Amino acid sequence: MLELITAIIKPHKLDDVKEALLANGVKGVTITEVRGFGRQGGKTEVFRGSEYSIDFVPKIRLEIIVQASEVQTLIDVIVSAARTERIGDGKVWSMPIGNLTRVRTGETGVEAI
Repeated sequence: MLELITAIIKPHKLDDVKEALLANGVKGVTITEVRGFGRQGGKTEVFRGSEYSIDFVPKIRLEIIVQASEVQTLIDVIVSAARTERIGDGKVWSMPIGNLTRVRTGETGVEAI
């Protein structure tokens, strides 16, 4: 069985998370630059003495397809590498994948990872 791990992290933690995932045998990761807000509801910045509000905070979304047996280990790796212990560190979740096919070869399931 395959699962999709999705993580939303702070942009400056991307290299740390990538290195930790590679050290734990992950072969591929898809990243997307995203914006959003959680409990903090955005943030306030000061530029040239003027205060302004950022409603949608920049984040990085990582997506990794792995075998179900690896999910909790990799979630722990991501959480450990991404944690700053400050508000807005992000979230990590997983969902089962019903079907996976490699476009180039037609391989399916675990062989397609």
